[in-house]
Amino acid sequence: MKRPLKHAIIPGVVGLFLFSACSKSLLVTPDIPDSSTKTPVTSSEVKAQSTTPVGTVIYTSNGYTLTLTNNDATFDDAERQRLVNTFFTVYPKLLNRFYTGATKKVKFVIDPTYNGVAYTSGAVTTLSAAWFHNHPEDIDVVTHEVMHIVQAYTGGAPGWLTEGIADYARYKYGVNNGPAGWSLPAWNASQNYTDAYRVTARFLVWLELHVRSSIVNDLNTALRTKTYTGSTWSQLTGKSVDQLWADYSQNPAL
Repeated sequence: MKRPLKHAIIPGVVGLFLFSACSKSLLVTPDIPDSSTKTPVTSSEVKAQSTTPVGTVIYTSNGYTLTLTNNDATFDDAERQRLVNTFFTVYPKLLNRFYTGATKKVKFVIDPTYNGVAYTSGAVTTLSAAWFHNHPEDIDVVTHEVMHIVQAYTGGAPGWLTEGIADYARYKYGVNNGPAGWSLPAWNASQNYTDAYRVTARFLVWLELHVRSSIVNDLNTALRTKTYTGSTWSQLTGKSVDQLWADYSQNPAL
C-alpha cells in the first residue's frame, strides 16, 4: 500500500527531501544510525540537488532498509539517488533468488579517501567517491557489491568463484551495464576459470545455458553452507571443473 508523500528535514542533512513509497522489490541492511540522523525516511525519491550534503539518510521500503552515509560534500545528488535506486531495484531480486535469509538492512558509505572502486564487509558497502565522479554510469558496482552481502560466505570459498558469481549477478541483474561500458569478455586461450570476475562469470553463464540451468544457484548454496569442495562440480555435472572448462573452450558461444 502506498503512503502519502511527506516532506521531511533530516537532522544533519541540509535540503528538502520528498519521500514516497518504492515499488515491491527492495532490500536493506540497518545499522544503528549515527547521531546526525534520528528519523527514518520512507521513500526512494529525493529532490535533486547539485551536490549531496554530508551526513546520513535512512531509506526504507517494503521491508528493506538502506542507510547511506555520505562523506563527500561534492558528491552529485543525482548520482547518489541512482545508487540508492539501484540497490532497491536489484537487492530484493538477489535475495529472493540466492538466499532469502540474507539481511534486509544494508549500509552504504560514500568515502572520498578510498582509492579503490568499492568493497563490502558484512552488510556495509564502501563506495569510492572518486570512482563515481569519474565513472558516473558505473552504478552497477552496487549490484556486484550487494551480491556479496547475499553470498555471506564464511571461509573456504574460493575467491575466484565468489567474485565470478558476483559478476554473474551483475550480468544478470545490472540496470546500467551498457551505458557503463561493462560486458562479459569474449573467450580467449589465455583465460582460465580461476581468473575470477567477468571471465569466471561468463563461464558460469555458459554452464547455465549448456550444462546445468541451476548451476549458479547450486554452487552458491554449497559455498554458503560450507559444503563446497573440488568434487562439487562433478557431483553437479558429472565432470570436473577442468573438464567443463575444456568443453567451454571448445565451443564458448553463449
